[in-house]
Amino acid sequence: MSAQGVAVLLSWLSCCGSALWRYSSNSPSYLIFSTRSTITLEYEGTSFLEWSVPGTCSVKNKSSPRTELRCSSPGVQTIRPIVVGPDSEEERNLSVQSSHICFLWYYRVISFFHNFTQVIIVWIYDPENADPSEILRNANEPSLNSIILSKQLATLGQKPIIFTSLQRNIYFPDSKMKNGTWHISVPMTTDDVLKEIKGNQVAFQDCFIADVLFLLTFPLLTMPEIPDSLPITSPQGSQLILAWATCVLSSVVVVADMETFQTNDSFRTWTRIRVPPNILTDDERHNVSDVNISWDGIFFLINGILYIKTFTAFKRLGRNENLPDGGIIGITSRKWCWARHLLKSKIRSIFAVWTKSELYLGYPLLKFMKIMTTEKLKSLLNISPTDTLTIHNVEYPGHPLEIALLLSYCSACTVNKKIYVVIYNEDTEQWMNQDFALDVPSDTFVNAHFLYSALPELVLWDKHRVYYCYHNFTETGVIQTPTEFGNLSRLSQNSTIHVIFIDYYGNVVVKMENNIMFYFKANIKDAVKLHAWTNSTLKSAVSMSSSGLMYLIHVFENGTIRPQEYPLRLEAKSVTFNSKEKCPYVAFLNNIFSVFFFLDKGQNVSIWTQIVYPENVGLYIVVESYGPNILQETYQVHYEVALGYCTKTMTVTFFQNVNYEAVDDYFKLQHQNTGLLLLHMRPSDSARLCPISQKVFQIAVGCNPRKYIAVKGFNKKECLQHDFFYHIEKSYLRNKPSKNLRVKYNWKEYGCPLRLDFREKFHPLVQLYNENGYVEDVEVNFIVWEIHGRNDYSFNNTMKKSGCLNEAQTWKSMIELNKHLPLEEVWGPENYKHCFSYAIGKPGDLNQPYEIINKSNYNHLVWPVDHSGMYVFHVKILDPNYSFCNLTTIFAIETFGMIPSPSGYLVAAFLFVLMLLFFSILVLSYFHYMRIYKQCIYETLNQYERTPKNN
Repeated sequence: MSAQGVAVLLSWLSCCGSALWRYSSNSPSYLIFSTRSTITLEYEGTSFLEWSVPGTCSVKNKSSPRTELRCSSPGVQTIRPIVVGPDSEEERNLSVQSSHICFLWYYRVISFFHNFTQVIIVWIYDPENADPSEILRNANEPSLNSIILSKQLATLGQKPIIFTSLQRNIYFPDSKMKNGTWHISVPMTTDDVLKEIKGNQVAFQDCFIADVLFLLTFPLLTMPEIPDSLPITSPQGSQLILAWATCVLSSVVVVADMETFQTNDSFRTWTRIRVPPNILTDDERHNVSDVNISWDGIFFLINGILYIKTFTAFKRLGRNENLPDGGIIGITSRKWCWARHLLKSKIRSIFAVWTKSELYLGYPLLKFMKIMTTEKLKSLLNISPTDTLTIHNVEYPGHPLEIALLLSYCSACTVNKKIYVVIYNEDTEQWMNQDFALDVPSDTFVNAHFLYSALPELVLWDKHRVYYCYHNFTETGVIQTPTEFGNLSRLSQNSTIHVIFIDYYGNVVVKMENNIMFYFKANIKDAVKLHAWTNSTLKSAVSMSSSGLMYLIHVFENGTIRPQEYPLRLEAKSVTFNSKEKCPYVAFLNNIFSVFFFLDKGQNVSIWTQIVYPENVGLYIVVESYGPNILQETYQVHYEVALGYCTKTMTVTFFQNVNYEAVDDYFKLQHQNTGLLLLHMRPSDSARLCPISQKVFQIAVGCNPRKYIAVKGFNKKECLQHDFFYHIEKSYLRNKPSKNLRVKYNWKEYGCPLRLDFREKFHPLVQLYNENGYVEDVEVNFIVWEIHGRNDYSFNNTMKKSGCLNEAQTWKSMIELNKHLPLEEVWGPENYKHCFSYAIGKPGDLNQPYEIINKSNYNHLVWPVDHSGMYVFHVKILDPNYSFCNLTTIFAIETFGMIPSPSGYLVAAFLFVLMLLFFSILVLSYFHYMRIYKQCIYETLNQYERTPKNN
């Protein structure tokens, strides 16, 4: 937070309560905290005298409660305010670094809905010389200093890119800078939201630019404040209730005892959520017990009834949505964001609702389904029908397809009860009882949060203690403290636990109701008390920023709300400095650059991990997997020692070795060998001060729905884009109909046809693609068929020429075997058998055409020589060991060059007419010549008769 922002916040915080002090820097999230940084010190209270700082640091005004600190030397600097009276304020040990990271990327986003793109305007700024609007993150354009700095670094070769961490896409800026800024266009998306601004390794005055990780999703709108609406709140005097969207961390709802607030940018801007009058009574409006947020709206739980607030309405949910009309005791949603996952059957839930005896799962568009009751659970867990079993709490684990139930069990239910954990897998629909039982008093309510891990690991808490369950419930106990045996209330002035915050890096912060906080890490069994940061009388909550870091939210009596960044890393280092606690390893490296991997048939995933630690410590790398046993693993470990440090490098390869060819039930075998695995690579030992080591990722064994095939050379751009009709002669069709077939050519589906001379053979080259583009040429077997039933084409290879030992499968033989199936299903990888073994198939005529094609067998389609036509082919991958997907595509070919043969009837009619004309001319010529002959004879006779008379 900026110095100006902290000054305003400090004036609000200093209303009452005990004295405390804090610090801040101009760098967001304390990203730069070095010898170059200006550190603002602030004391809240009335007993301040002066600041005590080491000789390597200097303060601007030593006697001012608010001043600026600069440290010229790196290291741990002990800072403490000196106060009036015998009591002394706590000191902090600030870790000031010597870093060459001096500059940061600033970005702002403009959304364009007409083409669903977002333009990210990027420039470089120096936090120590930036404009106040840049520090407060509300600048619309760069300051003069930032313009000069950006242009200077651009001349040195600096140019930013946008890298998406989930789908690993890269977006480049426009060719020219505009007023010292770069413009980068990215598509709007909901599943590739994690983005990072990266630049070249360019230095200016020995200073580099830090990469910036941020969240950018499809633009979200805050709900408008409607006039005359009424506040909806929690009971008077209650703590803040907070919920954030699973994969959009900046979208948060906070319910206080005077208002409900909503934001989509981590409370840089916010609105109040209110409800129309005459829907709820005054008591109901002020009795919100839980809240949640999803794409459908904001859910409120009031007096056992569930309500939803959307942009247009405030609605009560009940039996019309397949929910109970009352008796609901809790609602929850997923905590950990998995943008991608593999689900073999149905869609997964996003929301859970429960009563004491029933569990309901919620799906998009307000669809709910009851999946379990306590009566069925008693039968599954072999519990006596007379015993009491209720649903105590529900929480989503780290696994993207599971949900966990905390069950309360007792017989007499007078003194104690047991808390059991049951996990339900939405994909396999199996209930798994966990080896865990927690004895608590009968009136105790236990909350739970699962850690971001592969194995089920969680922390539970009541009002006073925190319980841990690590490594799939094999290690359980109470989080310990240096004194009071883990009772956090006794260490926080008898306050009770308000909430527990867990992030993706394994940090766990326990916030008490009086704002005292405790800290530990995943797989650590003891906690330390953090320095006081917030006044005990202020209503506050803990949330997660877009970059996954912790920040505080404060609600004030005047009905306003304000966020405040919290330096968890620096505070943890400060409180553990005097304990001499050290991280057991120096570095933990790996090549896990994605949290999701698809593993198809014949593929493997190799993970490289390295740990560096002092000699004789004895660390090793732990690989934890959770899910179905469908993968095999191979390990390669390399070990070396140098200069007192050990380096252990391990490469793990995950693969599947299953032959799917010629099996009895192809689809059943596929189903048994597909699924989702969670894996976690971690050191065998860790500590609170260790760098980030949480590397949890998924391997989805199955079909990637974004994978597809296409035939090379076909597109939808190189032809006239229109539909048209054509006819197929009935004698060219496979089923020999009684009349010709009229076909509509669907250009949108078939694409542009390839025009070929009828003498030119065609060999389809099938190519594989995924969401990132071209992958490879498909080299395995595939088949083609004309989708309208034409069979007036053939193949140039015969079975014998292709090397068959027995008769190969053909369309004719497969149709005969599967007469009950449509043409597209009679032949495929599920029933494919090759012909290259005497043990498979049977002898036959090997001079038949070989109807299977692959990249290397040079089998071509051959066209008829007596006519031309339009052919629309369907392609299907035939090899059963190539992919879990049913890979198909369509291409069209139009042959030309042959003069069409005339009809036989037409030829006969033409010959008949020609012969008739010939005979008619012959008869006419006969009579014509007879007339001439007669005329000549008569004239000659008459002439002869007249001659004697004349004589």
